[in-house]
Amino acid sequence: MDKQEYLNQISASVRPAKPEKTGLSGILSSTIFRVAMVGVIGVILLAIVGSIIGGGKGSVKEELQELDLYIGSTMSVISDYQPNLKSSSLRSHSASLYSVLSNTSRDVNNYLVGAYGESEATASNTMAEDEKLHLDGLESELFSAKINGILDRIYAHKMAYEISMIMSREGSVYERVSDASLKTAIETSYNSLNNLYSEFEGFSETK
Repeated sequence: MDKQEYLNQISASVRPAKPEKTGLSGILSSTIFRVAMVGVIGVILLAIVGSIIGGGKGSVKEELQELDLYIGSTMSVISDYQPNLKSSSLRSHSASLYSVLSNTSRDVNNYLVGAYGESEATASNTMAEDEKLHLDGLESELFSAKINGILDRIYAHKMAYEISMIMSREGSVYERVSDASLKTAIETSYNSLNNLYSEFEGFSETK
């Protein structure tokens, strides 16, 4: 063994071992801590998203007002365009739809007045403005269809869509209200609309 090797062995034997991380720095760098933090952050984000989604839904009163406003717009369009339909069967289904919506609107308004002393007429300006946009868009599409000679086809398609939207709103209201009479009225309306949806969705001008 030469002198240089001897010195290298001595240096290696006296070199201090690398100390293990202890205390806060050791905890922060550990794999378990990092995994735990990822889990905590995930739970926090989930709670935030859930809060946003839950907070986006208004009160039962507001949902009922929105439902009645939407129904009112749909009924207005039916009144304007039903007389111009060529298909007698489509006119018949349209009349049935108007009747169902009229009954539902009556029941919802009666509940709003009885439970809150208010009706859809007291809805917020924002709610009314949103509904006006819906009505204007629907009327614009149907007017265009009328002057282009394709009203029956477009009307059936749009009414099927309107029915699906109303049913969706009714389903949400049904889950939130506790009043037995209103639940029965909503359920009756929902079932009737479900039957009419098939008629509008399956409409064909060749039948």
